[in-house]
Amino acid sequence: MKKILLLVACALGLSACNLTGEKQDAVQQERDSLQRIINEKDIELDDILSTFNEVQEGIRRINEAEGRVTIADGSRENASSREVIRENMEFIQQAMQQNRDMIAQLQEKLKNSSIKATKMQKTIENLQSQIEAQAARIQELEASLAEKDALIEAQGDAIAGLSNDVASLTEDNRAKAEKVQQQDKELNTAWFVFGTKSELKEQKILTKGDVLKNGDFNNSFFTKGDLRKITTIQTNSKKATIMTSHPSDSYTLEKNGNKEYVLTITNQAKFWSISKYLVIVTK
Repeated sequence: MKKILLLVACALGLSACNLTGEKQDAVQQERDSLQRIINEKDIELDDILSTFNEVQEGIRRINEAEGRVTIADGSRENASSREVIRENMEFIQQAMQQNRDMIAQLQEKLKNSSIKATKMQKTIENLQSQIEAQAARIQELEASLAEKDALIEAQGDAIAGLSNDVASLTEDNRAKAEKVQQQDKELNTAWFVFGTKSELKEQKILTKGDVLKNGDFNNSFFTKGDLRKITTIQTNSKKATIMTSHPSDSYTLEKNGNKEYVLTITNQAKFWSISKYLVIVTK
């Protein structure tokens, strides 16, 4: 009997030990399960916060780029500033699209997450409002830049038109100046010739005692010059007679040391006022 009781006592003891071990295993399993849940929630939260921080950084960079565009827009226009504006506007458009995509990802992650975070949802909604406000400002900035570009283009067309007008006026003025110069040259051109009667008759400059009676005389026999610069004419002759009409008080016809006549014009304008041709008969 004692042996039987001992055996029963041992069996009960072993049974108690087995129950305690099973309970410990169950507790450990529950603890491991809770730890996995905590770890998963930490990973989810870290992922959400990482995306949230990226969106905030994107908003900050867009604000900086927007400031650079505003500064460049207010500066003096040149090729460099226009390139800065273009590059920053491209960056803003890309960054805004990335932010919209990440907001959509945040919404999806929060929707599928086991984390019930009402404050996080409100924060995301606040981020979305900031992005939409940025989009409205960027749209206004684009409209302002487009208006400025149109104004610059119109100014460019106006400047081009003015340049063409200036070029046309310059060409007109040049043509007029050449015409005036030519007219001045013609108005101040005089022809003179001296020679014997037979020489002058041969060239039809003298005809039956008359000088330049007909218009078919040989004009190339004359020497052409600027009447304002003709002051003296050497006849190389000891006898000389002026055949054309010139005011007597506008010149002198006197012999030099070689006893040859020299015509000295003392008043050019007056001398050539009656005739632009001078004919001197010599012997």
